[in-house]
Amino acid sequence: MNLKELKELLGLMEEHQLGEIEIEREGLRVRLKKSGGGTETVIQHLSAAPTALPAAAAASAAALPPPKGVTINSPMVGTFYRAPSPESPPFVELGQTIEPGKVICILEAMKLMNELKAEVKGRIVQVLAENGQPVEFGQPLFLIEPL
Repeated sequence: MNLKELKELLGLMEEHQLGEIEIEREGLRVRLKKSGGGTETVIQHLSAAPTALPAAAAASAAALPPPKGVTINSPMVGTFYRAPSPESPPFVELGQTIEPGKVICILEAMKLMNELKAEVKGRIVQVLAENGQPVEFGQPLFLIEPL
């Protein structure tokens, strides 16, 4: 990708009033995101072949039993937050029992904070997403052991 193509992307963002645009082609991913007073540019070179795990890591991963339980998946693309604010404790902790209707996290999408509520009764076995990180539609967020 050359400078002319980047300028064209910036022009498209302005023309269509887009806050973010991401393009992937030929092993290269470019993401442009507007924030405050400027534009953040992330250019990532993708490897053509996936990297192989070392033999010991692959063997230990194969020896682990698959996780048991029910996953709670993201209903949207957004940013995952475990707590209502950085100073607040998380909505749920590992080992905690939850009831249907209990708020378990917030998903931010387009500057809107969306509470995700549990639909099953169970115990939190694993938190599968990182706080403050982007999540995709259908991405597992929590592993729950049903009660």
